[in-house]
Amino acid sequence: MKIPRPITNLIESFQKLPGIGPKTAQRLTYYLLHVPQAELNEFAEALENLKKDTTLCSICKNVSQSDPCPICLDKGRDESVIMVVEQPLDILAFERTGKFNGLYHVLHGSINPLENIGPDEIFIKDLFERLKNGEVGNVTEVIIATNPTMEGDATAMYIGKQLKTKNEKLKITRLGMGVPTGADLEYADQNTLTQAIEGRKSL
Repeated sequence: MKIPRPITNLIESFQKLPGIGPKTAQRLTYYLLHVPQAELNEFAEALENLKKDTTLCSICKNVSQSDPCPICLDKGRDESVIMVVEQPLDILAFERTGKFNGLYHVLHGSINPLENIGPDEIFIKDLFERLKNGEVGNVTEVIIATNPTMEGDATAMYIGKQLKTKNEKLKITRLGMGVPTGADLEYADQNTLTQAIEGRKSL
């Protein structure tokens, strides 16, 4: 039986999303066929506005509706500490713990030679520029909170080595034990992340 083109198009679109295989894409598509048209219109509008109504913070590269983002504008936060994370979702995870009150910097990825992703493909240079230009005040510590994976570790080592050569007085730390090796921070629970922050160690 030949599947109608509109259905095939949506199935193929769902399959492009991470973690969505052919069967899941088909189930989602056929589920949406039973959703009222008004809800589909809302869904389509939300997708259409996803990038139009958001922007990257020019300071920390977090996704926000405003530039600078609310975290960078918050004068109540500790401007002496910057936590470097891979993705915006990692910020949400740390904010849920309520244990970190510093600033962030989002890399939007990690160094991965197999995927042809080097330091220039993510926002590492922007971090160095922030520290060099003093946009965030007198930073005394940079916490490297990349994922405990091979790519995350390689990224942490690269950033740590570069920062040490640029500023010997800067304290550079890595998240402590508590986060399982190979795990993504966005999926870690609050207690695990709290232990990781409190148990961070110098690089």
